[in-house]
Amino acid sequence: MSTQGNLERVLRSGGFVVTAECGPPRGVAPDMIRKKGEMLKGYVDAVNVTDNQTAVVRMSSLASSVILKDMGIDPVMQMVCRDRNRIAIQSDVLGAAALGIKNILCLSGDHQRFGDHKGAKNVFDIDSVQLIQCIKGMRDDGRFLSGEEVKPGPSIFIGCVENPCIEPLEIRAMRLAKKTSAGAQFCQTQCVFNLGSFERWMEMVRQLHLHEKVSIIAGVTPLRSVGMANYMKKNVPGMDVPDELIDRLKGVPKEKTSEEGIRICVETIERLMGIEGVRGIHIMAIGWEDVVPEIVKLAGLYPRP
Repeated sequence: MSTQGNLERVLRSGGFVVTAECGPPRGVAPDMIRKKGEMLKGYVDAVNVTDNQTAVVRMSSLASSVILKDMGIDPVMQMVCRDRNRIAIQSDVLGAAALGIKNILCLSGDHQRFGDHKGAKNVFDIDSVQLIQCIKGMRDDGRFLSGEEVKPGPSIFIGCVENPCIEPLEIRAMRLAKKTSAGAQFCQTQCVFNLGSFERWMEMVRQLHLHEKVSIIAGVTPLRSVGMANYMKKNVPGMDVPDELIDRLKGVPKEKTSEEGIRICVETIERLMGIEGVRGIHIMAIGWEDVVPEIVKLAGLYPRP
């Protein structure tokens, strides 16, 4: 059995990857995962499975990832530090690897105050950088955090996240350097709307030669409405939605807004593809997965390798 998943294979072959996101259901509904998987299959190289995003209880990322894997899709299992101590984290890494999951994306996790169990106790026994180090140590050194031997160690392609549009950008570049040093092999970024900020961040990334060490996959999100754009600008921490994009959406008839949002997304992808060091795009269209194939085709990224 190959130790590489499709995501790692495409990146190592020098290809430009396309990934998308899948939010698990708020109940025992595996067919919902399968339905989303069928929409995305063949149009992306891997599918991210979120881990109780915004601290809202959902089907586990591990179970959802296995459902996608059984469909022939390469899942990227997200893992947050909010809900598990180091014992549970290492146990889940072993379980994921044993079930054939090849990719894990390491995140700290949204604070529980944003979710549906505001009285829950967070854990944060380790942070996202330590999580990266933990998985790398289990894989490369064959050791748990305790120093005990892992027999055998998991074969995992390790990912991280970064927000390239929060000032000061120098700090965001240094954060990526820290995660890369810890062992991150690919990085998926927050949604890119402000291309000017992203290009400045990428220049700093190149100055640190990080693009030679970690595969940077830029996040994009199609804006479905003016209301969505305004909400993301005003209410989502770390989101930079320029006024000119909102004005552009306002400038078309209401029934054409989603179409214009798709057009903006495709234009963003085309510009991202021309930036040195960008190795792929990550399409975040939660609740609008059926638009992903259209975006991929319009961007000239179909068929996939």
